[in-house]
Amino acid sequence: MAERSDRAPARWRRPFLRWLDGVEAGWAVPLLIVCFVALWTIYLVVAYAGSGLHPDTLEAWTLGRRFAWGYHKHPPLMGWVTAVWTSVFPLSNWSLQLMAMANAGLALFFVDRIARQFVTGHKRILVLLLLMLTPAYQFHAQRFNANAVLLALWPLATWCFLRAFETRSAAWAVAVGCTTALAMVGKYYSVFLVASFAFAALAHPARRAYFTSASPWISVVVGLAVLSPHIYWLAMTSASAFTYAMAHANGNFVSSLGEVQNFLLGLVAAISVSAVFWVIIAGTRLKQFAADFAAMSSGLRLLFYVAIGTIVLPVLTSLAMGTDLPSLWALQGLFLFVVLIVCGTRYPIERFYTVNVTVITAIVGLAAVFVAAPIHAVYRNNHGYEEGRNFYAQVANELTREWHELTGEPLSAVSGDDSLAFATAFYSPDHPYYARPFEFQYMWGMPRKTTLDRGWAALCFSGQDYCGRWMESVSARAEHFVRRQFTVQATLWGKPGLTRDVVVLIVPPRTSSATPESAAQDFSASRRPTD
Repeated sequence: MAERSDRAPARWRRPFLRWLDGVEAGWAVPLLIVCFVALWTIYLVVAYAGSGLHPDTLEAWTLGRRFAWGYHKHPPLMGWVTAVWTSVFPLSNWSLQLMAMANAGLALFFVDRIARQFVTGHKRILVLLLLMLTPAYQFHAQRFNANAVLLALWPLATWCFLRAFETRSAAWAVAVGCTTALAMVGKYYSVFLVASFAFAALAHPARRAYFTSASPWISVVVGLAVLSPHIYWLAMTSASAFTYAMAHANGNFVSSLGEVQNFLLGLVAAISVSAVFWVIIAGTRLKQFAADFAAMSSGLRLLFYVAIGTIVLPVLTSLAMGTDLPSLWALQGLFLFVVLIVCGTRYPIERFYTVNVTVITAIVGLAAVFVAAPIHAVYRNNHGYEEGRNFYAQVANELTREWHELTGEPLSAVSGDDSLAFATAFYSPDHPYYARPFEFQYMWGMPRKTTLDRGWAALCFSGQDYCGRWMESVSARAEHFVRRQFTVQATLWGKPGLTRDVVVLIVPPRTSSATPESAAQDFSASRRPTD
């Protein structure tokens, strides 16, 4: 049937076939990626219409407001990327949602750069379509954080490594050093990618030619040079970000076995839909897998060793050190297996299947936009999120209004519950700075006296006992303060949703004429306070 369809396609298939004809002409792949980014950006805009951005994305923006070679909780790349993006695009939900999906689109572009080294025509499209059917490039990507920033970096670094190993040229060697260093300042988990490059080069039959050339040593020197500012920062800060990463190493061998099992099962689940489609496409030709594997080209064999390393090395590390191992840490490496499976086949794939997968992928995307997204938005408007994303903008605006009434000055610093503090910094028209140092983010330490003297506000959701107790401690230390409670309500397209109470602690600047209070005063956000 597939062969007949390719010989005499139905009328509705002909536009798709013309599009597939444009792969080698250079426009078909960019068109697919642009459509993917646009469609899933619309999904995010609709699905989260009544909500704020994910706290991870707000945290990335908060970090990027102050350039540094490192941050106490995370390596700096996610902050750098967000800072560059928001220097061009406005501070809005759709802007950072577009950033997240543009990052996913860039990842797919670099995957195609790898695939085109091994296959031509519509097989390149098939690689991208199968990846689009995994959750990595939509749902994982939308939480732009230290994990998602690796989506584009891992395939970019892998592409450079393949070219450097094949050509042994100085230019590609420099590219490997730069991209692996960037991956490391994205997240330290990238050490497994770097180690996998070394393992693959050692395991490959052409290892002697590679290691006797200047290429690997150029990559090492350049990588260390690019990474040196961050290494210096780690040394000057007692490796605080590394210490935070190692906080995940708190298990034992038994718990690590469970982590490894969940890690592998999570990756299998993430790629399962694509695997089912591949089984349908290959059909009885799956029995050729062993022969195809044995006849794998030199470049694919190198890629195979990289793929094995990215799974085996973190598993061995988890077992040896008792570390956590969530599968979402490795989702950016799924492309390795899809490229290997599709590009490793020596038999031709009928365009019939590529058109079918294209249509299915498009239907999934359109159903997500027109069905799933509105349902998700309505559900969340009525049931909310644990982190309170429905209320971010309302809380930020209400706190800013109250601050202005009390002090007549812009709000400059905010703290409290992290998600609320990040959100207030982003959504408040004053854009105050997050006032709790990241090295003390989970310690609930007292704000500095200078911070209190300059003026400061903190927020907690009512019922957050840990945050409430911390507020009591700050109140005891502050010489003058205003403590209040108000109610905010979620809204979606003009329809009211659930409500939630918020407690705020305002410490006016010393130069302010605001009237101090020694007890909390409650009021509703729907009516103005009386002081």
